[in-house]
Amino acid sequence: MIDAFEDPGTPDRRGGWRYLAWLVARQWPRCLAGAVLASTWMVLLAATPYLMARAVDHGLEPGDMGALAGWTGALVGVGAVNAWLGMLRHRTMTLVRMDANFRTVKVVVGHATRLGAALRGQVGAGEVVTIGVGDVQTISTSLTAVGPGIGAVVAYAAVGGLMLSVSTRLALVVLIGVPVLGVLLGPLMGRLQGRETDYRDGQAVLTARIGDLAGGLRVLNGLGGKGLVADAFRRDSERLRERGYRVGAVTSWIQALGVGLPVLFLALVTWLGARLAAEGRISVGELVSVYGYVVALGWPVAFLIEMGHQLSRGVVAARRVVAFLRLEPEPDTGTRDAPAEPSVLYDPASGVRVLPGRLTALAGSRPTDAAEVVDRLGRYTPSDATWGDVPLSGIPLPQVRARILVAEAEADLFAGPLRDVVGDQDTPPPRGAGNCATSHDAPAPAPARAPAGRHTGAVSDAHLTQAIHAAAAEDIIRTLPDGLDSQVAAQASDLSGGQRQRVRLTRALLTAPEVLLAVEPTSALDAHTEATVAARLRDARAGRTTVVASTSPLVLDRADTVVYLVDGKAAATGAHRELLTTEPGYRALVARDEEAVR
Repeated sequence: MIDAFEDPGTPDRRGGWRYLAWLVARQWPRCLAGAVLASTWMVLLAATPYLMARAVDHGLEPGDMGALAGWTGALVGVGAVNAWLGMLRHRTMTLVRMDANFRTVKVVVGHATRLGAALRGQVGAGEVVTIGVGDVQTISTSLTAVGPGIGAVVAYAAVGGLMLSVSTRLALVVLIGVPVLGVLLGPLMGRLQGRETDYRDGQAVLTARIGDLAGGLRVLNGLGGKGLVADAFRRDSERLRERGYRVGAVTSWIQALGVGLPVLFLALVTWLGARLAAEGRISVGELVSVYGYVVALGWPVAFLIEMGHQLSRGVVAARRVVAFLRLEPEPDTGTRDAPAEPSVLYDPASGVRVLPGRLTALAGSRPTDAAEVVDRLGRYTPSDATWGDVPLSGIPLPQVRARILVAEAEADLFAGPLRDVVGDQDTPPPRGAGNCATSHDAPAPAPARAPAGRHTGAVSDAHLTQAIHAAAAEDIIRTLPDGLDSQVAAQASDLSGGQRQRVRLTRALLTAPEVLLAVEPTSALDAHTEATVAARLRDARAGRTTVVASTSPLVLDRADTVVYLVDGKAAATGAHRELLTTEPGYRALVARDEEAVR
């Protein structure tokens, strides 16, 4: 089975069937072993009626007890061997399923990490969750049908050969019967794929809405919109339920035909065999064997139908995985080195100029204006922004990410000890690594942390204490039962909004980036705490470039330079108190914030 640290390989992204074939090829010895075990197991199932017929014809009918004992012993031995082979087959196909599951998870997670900031713009969170929860499981389950499916074909041919030794007419009925089943079930398999695709698409949409609802529940409660959203969600759930019923209807027909048609087939062959025995054209033992062959044939037929069913569902899931793997990150064509020294960041689209070593605040009449400027200066959206005299787009992305950090207001927080959440890990992060504080790029998995209180070599206790102090987060540590070693839920849902904001700020400050671009880092804080954070942030970032998007007068008053944005453009630049005097629009914007503070 695939190792946790093993390279999963390069998946075939040309289609769903190609992807399934790639999964088989990556573990072909195990799949081959499963096929051999399944073939042997099913052939021995078909050999049981043969041995029974020999016991009847050569032992029971002539009264030869020695022959009867010999054939009976052979029958018992074959049954014991077959039970052992059945366990090996099941164990082998379980390993096939687990390998396919883990391998698909690794390629999906690895590709999501490579997409980084491009992930959110190309695919919704619901789609990713549906792939990880549903499609991966469906794909891995479908591969368990490969070994038994091949074994079913081999056993079908073996039964046909054994039937030829009894009667050509019966053999033809057996050999023609299964293709007839395929003709009858084929259209249903195609319909199942279409219904399954619609269902999976609806499931992805509903999953995304569940995430949105969970994340915005407090806001909805405050606005009184919870009932409206609940009604919309109920309607979406009902539509998805109807799609599920349609999938179930097709599946039920496949399963009903898979059970019912072989029974009719069995009745036909038994009737023909009885007539041949009555006419004296076959012996009683051969009649018993015919009945046994048809019963034994039920297993291969059931496996063939199950294989068709599982592969139809598996290829739908594989197509969704392949569609995700085909997504590409934005091309990085940068070839020029970033400025060696701290330099001016300039955004021509807005006219914002950020001087190095200063605290610059962006105050926009629309909150999105400042966030868009930050995205351009952090190179998360295409722009003509420059860094010094170098176009930002011309610098290799790793260099940009190593020195410029965008700290989003809603950056993801992962579950685990708070010490790990804020970034105290065994491997030192690169200077200003953007992945440590922004949800734009997917973070690498955190290695195991050293015991509490030890200096791990990544972040010293002194640096951690300084970052916590700068974010005014000491009270968070004090209120938690185990301090920094307390477990925090995913997205820090067990903390308040203001506490989460200070945890994010601590994480950003701990990376000590050359350029920090922070979006609304204090919007959820009370006035007293916000004033404390604003003062400490200025001191903690002294001498380094910092940009804060905010309309809070407590933050703006601490900035060296404030850029007032109107419709996304820099309308005025200066000190906070200067703009209050000279810009009526700025004064009105800040006055609203001051009223909120009061």
